[in-house]
Amino acid sequence: MALIADIRQIYDNYDFGTEILVASVRHPIHILEAAKIGADVMTRAACGDRALFNHPLTDKGIQGFLADWAKTGQSIL
Repeated sequence: MALIADIRQIYDNYDFGTEILVASVRHPIHILEAAKIGADVMTRAACGDRALFNHPLTDKGIQGFLADWAKTGQSIL
């Protein structure tokens, strides 16, 4: 990711009209880092899809929301 950051800085310094592609990303943290650096395009392995949405705090938040919703006795249907 340091290389991508260096490329971004050089392109920005000289106003090169191009886009940065980060290819074959395999870990969710690299997706986040690429976005923070300012990569324009990113490709990733299909197996990374689920990992993007899995986080303990998200799971805990959903469980809390569902528990609170159940206490209301309401139904969407």
